[in-house]
Amino acid sequence: MTRDIAVVAFAQTDVLRTTDELSEVEMLMPVLHSVLDRTGLKTADIGFTCSGSSDYLAGRAFSFTLALDGVGAWPPISESHVETDGAWALYEAWTKLLTGDADTALVYSYGKSSPGSLRDVLTRQLDPYYVAPLWPDSVALAALQAQALIDAGATDESALAAIGARSRQDATANPHAQLSGPVRQGDYLVRPLRTGDCPPIGDGAAAVILAAGQRARELCERPAWIRGIDHRIEAHALGVRDLTDSPSTRLAAEKAGAFERPVDTAELHAPFSAQEVVLRRALELGDDVRVNPSGGALAANPMMAAGLVRIGEAAARIHRGASDRALAHATSGPCLQQNLVAVLEGEPR
Repeated sequence: MTRDIAVVAFAQTDVLRTTDELSEVEMLMPVLHSVLDRTGLKTADIGFTCSGSSDYLAGRAFSFTLALDGVGAWPPISESHVETDGAWALYEAWTKLLTGDADTALVYSYGKSSPGSLRDVLTRQLDPYYVAPLWPDSVALAALQAQALIDAGATDESALAAIGARSRQDATANPHAQLSGPVRQGDYLVRPLRTGDCPPIGDGAAAVILAAGQRARELCERPAWIRGIDHRIEAHALGVRDLTDSPSTRLAAEKAGAFERPVDTAELHAPFSAQEVVLRRALELGDDVRVNPSGGALAANPMMAAGLVRIGEAAARIHRGASDRALAHATSGPCLQQNLVAVLEGEPR
């Protein structure tokens, strides 16, 4: 890397079970205004804009073009889009800033899961020839992964319940969380996963601003410097994967420099309790690491924004001095198929 790049601002919506009265643009506008206000920047000051969303959730093609109304695309702006979680939009913006073509970037993502059956919609992520025609939904596939971990002796149902309880207890300090405090473990959705092991369905949006070098120091008192970021993918065919492990997460973490020095915080995008077990092992996180102090995806899981939220939450802890070196993780696809890892650091205090 030839430039130092940092997250200098982060904003997110409250994640709600439904936002029927709001369009994607109306949901997004307050977040965009908030993240810009935190830096004093105007839209015209942003050198590059990148977004993440999904046409499958929106139910129409090129839906992201409507969201540009919230950004303001006139006069013309330098803009791009990824059809996935906003964490990957952040990766694209980071590479753009590395080239020196821009000094600042706005990254945002959003998703409304409430209008349709999310478990069915997510089957569109599967292999279209051999797996998708069988219609295995996202919860059933996560249950296969959880059962594989239990059969391997890596966890049990009581341990999974404890992960869910801890996450939602931590979320009591997060005003944007959808679920917080004591939440019943509930009935089985698909064995061995109960409702408490699964993420809530909700709508939400998030945005961050990146800046390079001295510009970052001008915009933020304590920037969260991106010391490394990388993303990898598992084989598309579930049958050739070991669902108890995540080699792609481990490799992404290695390339991002996560194993060079210990981290004090880890924001893991683990929508199901069993996936936190997999990620902790792949990332070699000890008990001394604070995992998901925001409550994580088990407290709020806005599709296409939850991964960007993990990076934003990790950065926000560095901004306010609660963390010095944090790891952020994002995932997409069934059973942790695609994984991104970022390492963020604050300057010595």
